[in-house]
Amino acid sequence: MNNEYGADQIQILEGLEAVRKRPGMYIGSTSSRGLHHLVYEIVDNAVDEALAGFCDNIDVTINTDNSITVIDNGRGIPVGINHKAGIPAVEVVFTILHAGGKFGGGGYKVSGGLHGVGASVVNALSSWLEVEIYSEGKIYKQRYERGKVCYPLKVIGDCEPEKTGTKISFMPDDTIFEETVYDYDILKQRLREMAFLTRNLKITLRDLRPEDGIIEKTFHYEGGIREFVTYLNRSKTPLYEDVLYFEGKKDNVYVEVAMQHNDSYTESAYSFVNNINTPEGGTHLAGFRNAITKTFNDYARSFKLLKDSEANLSGDDIREGLTAIVSIKIEDPQFEGQTKQKLGNSEARGAVDSVVSEQLTYYLEQNPTVAKQICEKSILAQRAREAARKARDLTRRKTALDGMALPGKLADCSDKDPKNCEIFIVEGDSAGGSAKSARKRDTQAILPLRGKILNVEKARLDRIYGNEEIKSMITAFGTGIHEDFDISKLRYDKIIIMTDADVDGAHIATLMLTFLYRFMPELIKQGHVYLAQPPLFKLEKNKKVWYAYSDEELAKILDEVGRDQNNKIQRYKGLGEMDSDQLWETTMDPEKRILLKVSMNEEAESEIDLTFTTLMGDKVEPRREFIETNAKYAKNLDI
Repeated sequence: MNNEYGADQIQILEGLEAVRKRPGMYIGSTSSRGLHHLVYEIVDNAVDEALAGFCDNIDVTINTDNSITVIDNGRGIPVGINHKAGIPAVEVVFTILHAGGKFGGGGYKVSGGLHGVGASVVNALSSWLEVEIYSEGKIYKQRYERGKVCYPLKVIGDCEPEKTGTKISFMPDDTIFEETVYDYDILKQRLREMAFLTRNLKITLRDLRPEDGIIEKTFHYEGGIREFVTYLNRSKTPLYEDVLYFEGKKDNVYVEVAMQHNDSYTESAYSFVNNINTPEGGTHLAGFRNAITKTFNDYARSFKLLKDSEANLSGDDIREGLTAIVSIKIEDPQFEGQTKQKLGNSEARGAVDSVVSEQLTYYLEQNPTVAKQICEKSILAQRAREAARKARDLTRRKTALDGMALPGKLADCSDKDPKNCEIFIVEGDSAGGSAKSARKRDTQAILPLRGKILNVEKARLDRIYGNEEIKSMITAFGTGIHEDFDISKLRYDKIIIMTDADVDGAHIATLMLTFLYRFMPELIKQGHVYLAQPPLFKLEKNKKVWYAYSDEELAKILDEVGRDQNNKIQRYKGLGEMDSDQLWETTMDPEKRILLKVSMNEEAESEIDLTFTTLMGDKVEPRREFIETNAKYAKNLDI
């Protein structure tokens, strides 16, 4: 083994080779998420043109060969010679990292994207990329393959003198990406969000692949983030008619906020910087929260809605059932971490706080009915939160006295190292009994639940802490929930939801996922939550046994073994129908079982939130619409 480390071991990666060598450093991953990120980077550049006031139309097409084409009517990437590089500016943009109009020089006041590396990274990670530019009555074109120039920029034709813009087509490199098939729905969610955040910008998404006809959807919102809030609240009942909207500029930060309370008990606040989603918030979101907490408390005190003897409303109380979008534009955004999930600029906090405090105070004074409705809902939330705190404290005291916090019906495992342990959440005592007999006792714990757990989408904290089934789960997991959550105390590496493979089982699984998403989202984000996949069929023939997990799989087995009277086919109606040996062999044995890992794309968190509200909220019509739209995917349960 050669351990020599000298000058010859230092690699020099020229041009875009560094991107191809370490793609994850530039786009996060080479999975589906990174694949779709390529599209966002090109669209971000077009949106920057819109933010600068030069573009109002973007077309995105998924072509039949799974390549992507993005066309915008902006100014067009400059085609003149860049004097520093000695090549056309467009070639600089696509072949040199950290080149673009986003590093000062007046090209863009604000911008999203990867700080100017977006176009060159997409080029580096594509098997081919072609760019056409419409400028001064000419059409310019250049092609690249795996980041390398195929020919110099050339004029390929004429266009109308007034036509400007850029057309970019690219094919993701299948030697780099784990998969290269684009998901229309993932792109649809992101492009819809971009259109909401950029008022009056029209974005059209077209999918040419379906055999039964082209799919096309246009997103165009004159109301901007106001309409975004209305869209997110469509499965809820708004507390008042108006969507409150505030905008202003302070310390060179442009602030836009839209908000509306609804009848739910969950806060849904999303923050953006230069149209980039910041899932972990940051200074702009902190400024917003500080502003509404202070303003509502001042109002409630001034108009005697809160007595002098009563405590101030907490931010959580005021934000119960609030849907809000906080969007700022700032010239030099400073993000914490490379993935831009949290904003760090201190001036953003002051700017948002100032704009929201001033305009919200004015709105509440002008609209006392709405102000009273929000304050009354917040006071109810405060009382429920106090009741929940007492219930939580009582549980803690009991735990300290008993010395044993684990629920009685939990069959725990003997191994105390969480990395080795997993817990099965099972519906019903019958299935729970089979699972307890089937399990591997040193590493597998079983927690049977009675029937369907509380729908947390329709319940306040005090009811949640009072629900026995939910308390059992909270205690067994060990992490606590909500503000008490601490993932370092997690007692099991895998939390496996094991329900019957029928409609009731799917409903129970969805109730559990709703609880985990609302109160322990880190468990999902960090990959600890799974869905067990029990078989649907058992086929016996000539003393041999096969298990099938879908109708298609059963048909395939029957084709192989032959269809005759010797076949004994059993359709499992529930886990309780299996004996312990069958349950172990099909669903619990780590060597043979099928588990679905539950994951979430934080970039689409507003859509995830909306899906849970649609499925588990009070409104029937959005749920019916969702089911009808997604019925085509229902052959196999996919949550």
